[in-house]
Amino acid sequence: MFSIPFGLAILLVGLVIALVPRLHAYFKLRGVVPTRFNRQRREVCLVPSDSDIPVFVPWEDIQAWVIQAQGTTQYGVQRQYGFGFGGVDPSTGTSTSLEIMSAGLPLAISTWEALRAYMEYEVNSLEEIQVSQELQKPGDPPWEGVHTFYNARERMHQRRREGEVSRFYPFFWYCYHLITLWTLPNHLTEWEVRKVQRLNRRATPESIQLWSEPLPEEQWAKPSDELKRQSERVLELQKAHPGKSTLEIFAQVSKELDAETSVTA
Repeated sequence: MFSIPFGLAILLVGLVIALVPRLHAYFKLRGVVPTRFNRQRREVCLVPSDSDIPVFVPWEDIQAWVIQAQGTTQYGVQRQYGFGFGGVDPSTGTSTSLEIMSAGLPLAISTWEALRAYMEYEVNSLEEIQVSQELQKPGDPPWEGVHTFYNARERMHQRRREGEVSRFYPFFWYCYHLITLWTLPNHLTEWEVRKVQRLNRRATPESIQLWSEPLPEEQWAKPSDELKRQSERVLELQKAHPGKSTLEIFAQVSKELDAETSVTA
């Protein structure tokens, strides 16, 4: 009988310890003005956390990077990744950046590629990416809620009917999701999304609202000839080598560009 209240006390303490950083993240989020990407102006708007003055960076001047940290613990070698981008406002000389945690190098590169594809009109919405990968159905919200779980289950049964997987696959699929608490993680995701949506966010500066207004098509900014040439070369390599990763393709284009620059010099 003593072990039951003792175990509940440990569980409560552990829950409080887990909630403290989450609540801290919510309070920090209240003071953040979301970064905006304007395709018509071909600019990115970032607002520093300690200032109300936005920084407008031309899209082709944006710099992106991935940070990797590696350390050894009693559980073995662990790696952490962070994805960031930023730049300098040419009119004010003010620089700023934004960094977010990433689960791995491929995910960090994919995040940047999604932003790049959006700014270059290769992708117009998140739904285009998700529906094509059968992660979401048309009309579903973009986060991984309960609907994601049922979509995955439906896809699993479809693959079994079409013979893509063995007859044992559904059994292990259900075992895995029972171990991971069925739809509880998805319900927690939806709860967190609702929590973020109800936050009293920091007011958007008026200059950003004016900057976000649509422009007449004749005033839209145009990409540089150099960027057009590089983009065409990337598409050529993607078609010629569909198995190559995005990182390898862009690395090859970068090497070709460096070689041309050296020859010109």
